[in-house]
Amino acid sequence: MPRSLAGALAHNFLGQSPRWYKATLCLFLVLNPVLLFTLGPVVAGWVLVIEFIFTLGMALKCYPLMPGGLLVAEALVLRMTTPEALYGELQHNFPVILLLMFMVAGIYFMKDLLLFVFSRILLGVRSKALLALLFCFLCAFLSAFLDALTVTAVIISAAVGFYSVYHRVASGANPREESNLDSDQDIAQQQRDDLQQFRAFLRSLLMHGAVGTALGGVCTLVGEPQNLLIGHEMGWHFGDFFLKVAPVSLPVLVAGLVTCVSLEKLRWFGYGTLLPDNVRQVLAAYAAEDDAQRTSQQRAALLVQGVAALILIISLGLHIAEVGLIGLLVIVLITSFTGITDEHRLGRAFQDAMPFTALLVVFFAIVAVIHDQQLFTPLIQWVLSLPADQQPGMLFIANGLLSAISDNVFVATIYITEVKQAFLNGHMSREHFETLAVAINTGTNLPSVATPNGQAAFLFLLTSAIAPLIRLSYGRMVWMALPYTVVMGGLGWWAVTYWL
Repeated sequence: MPRSLAGALAHNFLGQSPRWYKATLCLFLVLNPVLLFTLGPVVAGWVLVIEFIFTLGMALKCYPLMPGGLLVAEALVLRMTTPEALYGELQHNFPVILLLMFMVAGIYFMKDLLLFVFSRILLGVRSKALLALLFCFLCAFLSAFLDALTVTAVIISAAVGFYSVYHRVASGANPREESNLDSDQDIAQQQRDDLQQFRAFLRSLLMHGAVGTALGGVCTLVGEPQNLLIGHEMGWHFGDFFLKVAPVSLPVLVAGLVTCVSLEKLRWFGYGTLLPDNVRQVLAAYAAEDDAQRTSQQRAALLVQGVAALILIISLGLHIAEVGLIGLLVIVLITSFTGITDEHRLGRAFQDAMPFTALLVVFFAIVAVIHDQQLFTPLIQWVLSLPADQQPGMLFIANGLLSAISDNVFVATIYITEVKQAFLNGHMSREHFETLAVAINTGTNLPSVATPNGQAAFLFLLTSAIAPLIRLSYGRMVWMALPYTVVMGGLGWWAVTYWL
């Protein structure tokens, strides 16, 4: 431990991040003003964008809010943008902030119902291909109406629950008491083989589920944060958005589900592992005991959550209010009728959403820099100089590549704003503007499954408690996502280029 004050400050700076990462960020902070005063604001602005993408790509080293926030604070001090410009971006994108604040928290109170459904599917279906298909489809369906992060959180919770039960039983411990899940020391060799197989089984299901959130998330206004942002810019309601992107999203959804079954049948890319019979027996016995102990209060809570889910879907379909306000309605209904009355239990629901909401503010600050320095104007002008029939495909590729290495919300924010400005300047028709908006939406949603950086749900899975338990590393996620990336990205580009 450092003894001097200076050493303590250096140690505390960005916490447990590697020293090279801390040194790199310090270099960025020193370099930016030098570039601004020597090479000008355009070069400094592009370097800032690259630095911010670096913090997104290194999200496993340090959550991007802190290093990205430091970069943004310096940009404001250097007047590369202004607080007024940032505040204007926040006002303009307030519906997206409402979505993250209230919808994610609202779905948090439906976790018991969603866990119940996923648990029944896992134990009730013996065919691995059918089970994978159901997991993928259910995650896609839920993500189309709910929030991909929350759906991913639910399947992670289910996986952690199942893994912990079997690990404790195999270790000779009480399955309902806490134990060290990181150590296999007390597990016999036969049970270790079952555990390794169980890990591979859970890895494949979680990857199918995570991909399912992308397949469903691209389809609707609320599936991903950038969808709501694009829909807000276009003036599309829930039904409008679905119909506009359907020529791309629905064929990709079908192809993704076919890919899911094919991977299980062919056992390629780490898929196809079956649930060991011994593990199934342990989990089934545990679930039966849970059912027997479920109280009437708990059953009533499940009923209330089911009714609230139905109200949510209907409200979204009819667009009775802004999406975030519908999420607030869900919070009020479920908490009122399930006995949740204390502030602490209510506050827990907002914990998952607020870090990303804060990061989104940093996104918009970078966007403000891009606007003020007109960084993307030459690129957009080049795309718009192409023949009209080539523009959607090029935007899809540009968005896809950038989303795979950074964050799709950030990329979508930049491109839709620049393209809308070109539309307002009279450079395209409304119909062509809508085509480009669909290309941006699908381009940021589909190819971004290539890496955990591009999809918030993937990054959430990689940084979750279950990932080290089932040996799900960054490289393994990229490998297992590869066939989906090829199918979804390739078909999405073809549909954008030739069907729209």
